Amino acid sequence: MKKDDNIQFSALAGYYDRLNGADYPVYCDYIKKVFAKHGSGKEELILDLGCGTGELTSEMAKRGYDMIGVDISPDMLSEASMRAYESEQSILYLLQDMRSFELYGTVDAIICALDGVSYLYSREDVLKCLRLVRNYLNPGALFLFDVNSVYRFYEVFAKRDYFLEEDGVYLGWRSDVDEKSGECDLLLTLFIENEDGTYTKREEVQTEKIWTRAQLEEMIAEAGLETVAVYSGFDMEQAGERDEKWFFVVRCPYEK
Repeated sequence: MKKDDNIQFSALAGYYDRLNGADYPVYCDYIKKVFAKHGSGKEELILDLGCGTGELTSEMAKRGYDMIGVDISPDMLSEASMRAYESEQSILYLLQDMRSFELYGTVDAIICALDGVSYLYSREDVLKCLRLVRNYLNPGALFLFDVNSVYRFYEVFAKRDYFLEEDGVYLGWRSDVDEKSGECDLLLTLFIENEDGTYTKREEVQTEKIWTRAQLEEMIAEAGLETVAVYSGFDMEQAGERDEKWFFVVRCPYEK
């Protein structure tokens, strides 16, 4: 796999939501709380950047938001489109790169959940994304994203292997942290149960960039955005260096 393509999740797409453990309704509750505390009060049209299978996009649509989903993976967007069709939801899904996405106009908020920013491996790529975020956000609107912390990569992922089981799908997960490159390879092995009781093995390598909080805040400022808060989780407590997740709340300034 060429990391320049930034296309991952081909093997995992059909099983992603069953295995990732994310509580999407709780995540939506968190987003609404952030909007209430830091937002403009005008959040209607929202972009889900790196939307994946559209589970969060769909959940936000259920809450009454008009949603647009952008992702670079055709396999993930296929799952998202099928979900919208089955739920009779009118969601615009666009097959685009986070580093070069185009919209028809500005939006009232942008979200990027479950480490989407960590799949941008260079400072230049992050800045490309952030500048587009600023371009497509209405003045005063928020950009919400989360990443795994440095602590989680080095003290949790690098020191543990994982084995997950869910409805006939088995996932083995090993992490390989490279201190020199500042990247973490997630080595995934899937065993998928067939109707005859046999299993099909599929493998995939995902790579996340290990960004420090200072690096991210510096790039946010360089892109002309403002860091409002960094939380450790859905309880909206201020994040520390030993928290496993960082939830960034970023605002587009009123003067553009």
